[in-house]
Amino acid sequence: MTLRQMFDPSAVAVVGASTTEGKIGYEAMANATEFDGPVYPVNPSSDGRLFGEAFVASVTDIDDDVDLALCCVPAPATPDVLQECGEAGVGAAVIYAGGFAEAGEEGERLQAAVVETADQYDISLLGPNTSGFVVPETDLLCSFASGAEKLPPGNTAVVAQSGGVAHALAFQSRRQGRGVSAMVGLGNRANVGFTETIEYFDGDERTDAIVLHVEGTDDGRALLEACRASDTPVVAYKVGQSDVGEFAESHTGALTGDHELYTAGFAQYGVPTVDATDALLDAAAALGNSPAPDGPNVGVVTAQAGPGIIITDRIQRAGGFLPELTPETRDRVDDILPGVTYTSNPVDTGRPMPAFGDVVTAVAEDDAVDIVLVYELYEQAMGFPVESLDGLAERVDKPVLFATDGIEEDMAEDESALADVGVPVFETPERAADAAAVLARYARMQGSAEGTEVVADD
Repeated sequence: MTLRQMFDPSAVAVVGASTTEGKIGYEAMANATEFDGPVYPVNPSSDGRLFGEAFVASVTDIDDDVDLALCCVPAPATPDVLQECGEAGVGAAVIYAGGFAEAGEEGERLQAAVVETADQYDISLLGPNTSGFVVPETDLLCSFASGAEKLPPGNTAVVAQSGGVAHALAFQSRRQGRGVSAMVGLGNRANVGFTETIEYFDGDERTDAIVLHVEGTDDGRALLEACRASDTPVVAYKVGQSDVGEFAESHTGALTGDHELYTAGFAQYGVPTVDATDALLDAAAALGNSPAPDGPNVGVVTAQAGPGIIITDRIQRAGGFLPELTPETRDRVDDILPGVTYTSNPVDTGRPMPAFGDVVTAVAEDDAVDIVLVYELYEQAMGFPVESLDGLAERVDKPVLFATDGIEEDMAEDESALADVGVPVFETPERAADAAAVLARYARMQGSAEGTEVVADD
């Protein structure tokens, strides 16, 4: 089984396509037609055209090599549809309908029948009980949700057990100006789950970070092994610290398991965990747009003391360290800005100034520092030290993060300039500190992940 036919198809069939606006078959077809490739509406009860494409009665009637089928039919009709897909040589399918393993014994039997057919014909199944996936770079919009066409391309692959969470993360990423390389809602994980998607996106040239939303899984060992084998950084949000077992199982058939065992397993296998969706995306921005940190030591440069104190406190509570800067660096900072407010770590300049970028460079070049975090409230007369930060992370081979706040329209151009030179930007001191702490934990975990044996299995 390969996921290429799912995420990089040559042609798509929408089975159960409908002319009735509001039905999944209509909305899925509306989104699918954005794809720059053949898209075929399939429905034996319809004729004429839909979005300019002629209806066909069955995927077996399509005179083309169709890689992907979007199944917009009720659960009881799905086995027959999948049988036709197999006979037509379709290699991947998305099953939107619910009423499978999450719905009791009869649903479990129905899902087992679907998997048996998929195994017979070597079909990759996303779902059942999913809202699909989106690959913005190629306008592959295999979701029935509105707004999918407005998701911008980025370098983070979102893999969520819940289709609702997958879409929420993708929309959040759009608001943050970041975008996604792909957004995937796994649903019931009939035969495509975390392991398969992690392996695929690890090899995807558009993806520099993978984020996971995990309710539970019946094969924790395979999940963790896939995370450890991934060269692409993985961050996880494991939900279920309180008792949500019955709710989760009714949602995607998830076995939530022991939360602490999951988080311990992730830590041992080199995967930082977070506790919020925005923290998940912030961690991905830090990991995906930065060199891998060599250690957990964070050098902080702030133009305002108050936010700097918040950052310092939060980093240390979340697993990072603030090392003493070398005497050479402190002397260098004193030479750049005599009488600077505070020249230890964090370095506090008191306010933005023309030499602020030189101070950041000095801290970044300190051998005691593995990660650099800069905070500067926007002052229009000063702007941001874009020229100093351009290429700095690559030159010192360390992550360089930047946090700010101000009037959006005033700082939009400078903020965009930072993004253009690859500097991750955060909107609050807390979010920036949490992202730096994830980098710190990631560095420690990567150093101790090899040879791990403790695994979260359900």
